[in-house]
Amino acid sequence: MNAHRCPTMEEFKNLLKKHSLKATPQRLAVHQVMMELGHASVDMVTEKIKDTGVKVTTASVYNILSQLALIGIYDHRMSLNNKMYFDVNAYGHMHFYDMENHTFKDIIDDELYEMIQQNLMRKRFKGFKVEDIDIQIIGRPTRKKYVANV
Repeated sequence: MNAHRCPTMEEFKNLLKKHSLKATPQRLAVHQVMMELGHASVDMVTEKIKDTGVKVTTASVYNILSQLALIGIYDHRMSLNNKMYFDVNAYGHMHFYDMENHTFKDIIDDELYEMIQQNLMRKRFKGFKVEDIDIQIIGRPTRKKYVANV
């Protein structure tokens, strides 16, 4: 699998099998939507799946996304509006978070990420062992979107 992309549908099925999970229509629908959205809340995924005609509940989508994050196929992060957003890309990378629109964008800069990770992993934090590094840049749009008078 390429280090800078989410799992294809075939790779996803193999990952499910590796974790003794069945490739149910609901799990496959969740992954299809996550491949399109990249970063999404449970509500966003549920709404998009329902548009395809697959029968799902918000609770089942939440359970699927949470399970996939727990076993490391997906990642998750909390937004400033207290919503959990899931990330289809579980490889090491940084994020830019738009605090007004509550959206996440991947920042792929292997050199910078590696430099920060190596530097922080060498640091000692009394009473703690560093397990992972999560880098998130938080910002807001500098200009309001222009709305034309129609």
